[in-house]
Amino acid sequence: MKRELRALAAPFVVAAPSGARIRGRLRLSPADEKVLRLVGEHVGRHQRADLAERVRIGRASGKDTQRAERKKKLTAVSSARWAGAMTRVSEDQFQLSMRCLYDERAGLRQAIRVIGRRLAAPCGKRSSHGVRGYADQNERALKQRRGQALEARLAVVEQKIAVGRPSITVGGRRLARVRHHLAEAQPTDAEWRQRWEAERLFLTADGESGAPHGNYTITVDPADDAVSLVLPEPLRHLANAPRGRYRLGCGVAFQHRCGEWLDRVTAHRAVRYDITCDPARDRWYLDASWAADTAEPPNLDEVKAPGARLLGVDLNADHLAACVLDRHGNPVGEPVTIPLDLTGPAATRDGRLRAAISRLIVLAHEHGCVGIAIEDLGFADARASGRETMGRGRRGKTFRRTVSSMPTGRFRERLRGMAYQRGLVVIAVDPAYTSRWSGQHWPRPLQDQSRKTTVTRHHGASVAIGRRALGHGIRRRPGVTAHHWRMVERRATGQAVSLPRACGTASPPRTAGSPTTGGKTRPRRGDQLVLFPDPQDRLEGHRTTCPDCGELVSAGQQP
Repeated sequence: MKRELRALAAPFVVAAPSGARIRGRLRLSPADEKVLRLVGEHVGRHQRADLAERVRIGRASGKDTQRAERKKKLTAVSSARWAGAMTRVSEDQFQLSMRCLYDERAGLRQAIRVIGRRLAAPCGKRSSHGVRGYADQNERALKQRRGQALEARLAVVEQKIAVGRPSITVGGRRLARVRHHLAEAQPTDAEWRQRWEAERLFLTADGESGAPHGNYTITVDPADDAVSLVLPEPLRHLANAPRGRYRLGCGVAFQHRCGEWLDRVTAHRAVRYDITCDPARDRWYLDASWAADTAEPPNLDEVKAPGARLLGVDLNADHLAACVLDRHGNPVGEPVTIPLDLTGPAATRDGRLRAAISRLIVLAHEHGCVGIAIEDLGFADARASGRETMGRGRRGKTFRRTVSSMPTGRFRERLRGMAYQRGLVVIAVDPAYTSRWSGQHWPRPLQDQSRKTTVTRHHGASVAIGRRALGHGIRRRPGVTAHHWRMVERRATGQAVSLPRACGTASPPRTAGSPTTGGKTRPRRGDQLVLFPDPQDRLEGHRTTCPDCGELVSAGQQP
């Protein structure tokens, strides 16, 4: 049965990042560290109590969340601004947990639906709808058990959504589970306790426009980079500055995007601060974040301006394949492969991903590109039903691990932020059929054009992604001549717009895909490039142009 091609979504320009976040290190003294731990534990304890109260309220909106009453209760044990930050974080955590429940429900429903369709098909055969059944009765029985387990999980999720009470573990559920398997996870009880207490500290202060330097609770003075914070009411006896504040003995220095931060704090615009602890390195950090000004992204017509180029990028598990295209969708130069090693800790993986994106941005600027085209990948459907649709056995398991390890969302977000800061736009296209069709039409032409690079199907996919972003089809038009490595600007046959050609130059060769439009049956003498002129031409000054009608009449001939 021939499968129908699904409709393709139109390419779109990815919106600019909605905010910025930078980090600086705090080199605390033992006294400062002790005060920060006391404040973080005190505020964190009351924030967790407020979160539990918010979960008990369940799904509600507006005044039904009782935020004013909760904030008034928290103000008595902290301050008004600390209480506002705690209630805001509780609401954000509750809404995020509900969205996670909705996503989990959608994934479980899809997995159960796929298993049910395959269970309805006979073993080793296909159903009337083309659905492939399981290989044998043993595999079918195992899938029945898995379907029942998924249905049980779905029932639990449905119940949580119905009552509006998600399960939230402050500090992380994964870290909480490690406590019961310390022998396997390797950390000692003291090390785990340090990590657990560090994750449950609450040292977050929301920004406020008009407040001193954009934040009254945690303030960073741009004059001397000094950091001070408001102490909660029970800890005011620890204050070493006026108005119940504690001033740290060290300052903070932001290296990345320091100019933007300085512009905001000098104008007293809102800046949020978060103080975090990394017990593995025994370091403290101060994060500053703010909302960016809304900017309207350019449309695709502005991106496809005359002379503009685009960089098509294909994301893979171990490398990035890229190729530069002109506005007509033709590859320019050699395709590029950027290695991408995504093994090791999360911080290491993120650093390598940033380094690869930096190389992409440098490559785009070197070739005069106005933007970068990527696939709008998510793999949400594949992660939900990957066991049923992405192969079986050892090979299928390896393929599923490869797909799940690709950082599609993080790559898109990192690229969006970094490209926007360098003046580049990011265009996302539908990923359907890019690898399949590009493998049929582009590897051989790219290899003919490339002299130093071994072209793979991933380079062809990058060309397909760029062409789709420019509004062109992936398949090559028949009769198009390829660029020659010595004559790059050679015109392709079958173009809709004719280019002016100087008299005395050779006509482009015709191919089977460019039929003759009629007119003259043989080329004139002047249409050919004369390399060895006749003796008469030498006497007339190497004339290679076609005689006009007046010359033909004077010679007694008709044109």
